[in-house]
Amino acid sequence: MRVTVLGSGSRGNAVLVQADGVSILVDAGFSGKDLARRLEMVEVTPEAIDAIVITHDHGDHTRGMGVFARRFGTPLHLTARTRRACRKLLRGNERVVEYDSAVSFRVGTLEIRPFLTVHDAADPVAVTVTDGRTGSRLGVATDLGRPTTSVRHALSACHLLILEANHDDDRLWNGPYPWSVKQRIASSHGHLSNRASADLARDLYHDGLAGVVLAHLSDSCNDSGLARDVVGNALDRTPFRGLLEVAEQDEAGTPIEVERLRLRSAPAQLSLF
Repeated sequence: MRVTVLGSGSRGNAVLVQADGVSILVDAGFSGKDLARRLEMVEVTPEAIDAIVITHDHGDHTRGMGVFARRFGTPLHLTARTRRACRKLLRGNERVVEYDSAVSFRVGTLEIRPFLTVHDAADPVAVTVTDGRTGSRLGVATDLGRPTTSVRHALSACHLLILEANHDDDRLWNGPYPWSVKQRIASSHGHLSNRASADLARDLYHDGLAGVVLAHLSDSCNDSGLARDVVGNALDRTPFRGLLEVAEQDEAGTPIEVERLRLRSAPAQLSLF
């Protein structure tokens, strides 16, 4: 499995997942033109995308889905409620596949398992994506107001996690947003702070966790160094010695080869001789 964050933040989100000749996007929050450009930057043609899986209706996750789907004939997977909320982006000639937020589905060898999250959207989900050949599992969970028990359970066996670390609490409350926006972001239906993300990452640690990518950082209320430090300090209190990266908003990240990362991060085995 190969995972590339094409960009993440309040101005757009998209994750490319590839395995065994299958390529999908989780979310399509950039314009159709920008999505194609970002794909080409990592040497993937837009025509090679087999499906777009939409997690919720907010524009930073859906902006380019309709244009991209029409231009390249890409199937759109989204829940019925999210489809209704996104009706202005759709013209009716897209290949839409509705999925249930509690039922897994497949795109080629990839198993996508959605699960409900708490966020102020019509029908918000996060997803895990499992490579049927190698068993490698990716968890993509941004836009989390709070990590519920079901969210923790769904993400508990992932080898690579893409987790929200939206804001620093002090920067949020002392930042430029109107008070109502600050309250929304900090609410249980808003976004995870660095501290909350750190607690979640620590709780999700297991021997097979090989990497964590921090995503959806606020331009105004966070920075990559601060998010990395807060989450890194929490993971330092576990045996985790894997990859810790921060996704950028304006450019695609380096592709992550999950199986290679798992081998590199595996705990050392004690010899019997």
